[in-house]
Amino acid sequence: MIRVLIADDHPVVRQGLRTFLEIQEDISVVGEAADGAEAVEMTGALAPDVLLLDLKMPVLDGLGALAELSGRDVRVIVLTSVSDRGDVAPAMRAGAAGFLYKDVDPAALVQAIRTVHGGQVLLASEAAEAMLAGPADREQADAGSALTDREREVLRLLAAGRSNREIARELVVAEKTVKTHVSNVLMKLGVQDRTQAALYAVRHGLA
Repeated sequence: MIRVLIADDHPVVRQGLRTFLEIQEDISVVGEAADGAEAVEMTGALAPDVLLLDLKMPVLDGLGALAELSGRDVRVIVLTSVSDRGDVAPAMRAGAAGFLYKDVDPAALVQAIRTVHGGQVLLASEAAEAMLAGPADREQADAGSALTDREREVLRLLAAGRSNREIARELVVAEKTVKTHVSNVLMKLGVQDRTQAALYAVRHGLA
């Protein structure tokens, strides 16, 4: 039997996971923790094989719990609803053996528990992409989220090869306003010119 401990601050989530996991012939849920500190304490007391660990919890968050669990004989799967790509690398560096999102298919979660228990590492596809992306890619992706809706419109038209005058005509604004938007886009993306901004738009699906 694979002994599983569930750590999540939402009782409904814990109950849902327990209900599904306990119908598996090879999995036994040995306990539920409502925060990171409790997860660390119960790991020591119950010796689970696999810990399903949420990242955003009170008292001690998931990354803090991972740090406390360093060196313990438990395989940790981060199971989170937070889609911040920046959380993936720190969690894996802290010792997580898996990183999944809460919208994972239940059957896939069960298989992930078996895979991680077997000594392998498993990441959701989005998490794997975040790990493979270079630091510059991650920084630029974060920068893109700072653009306003209008700046995104300007970037899209800029990437389509439109001049400031053409963009102004399409958006029904003054050309001076477009110049201001273009300057803001370049500054927020950390790029030097319109060509680099256009490449960013294509690379990140904004064109």
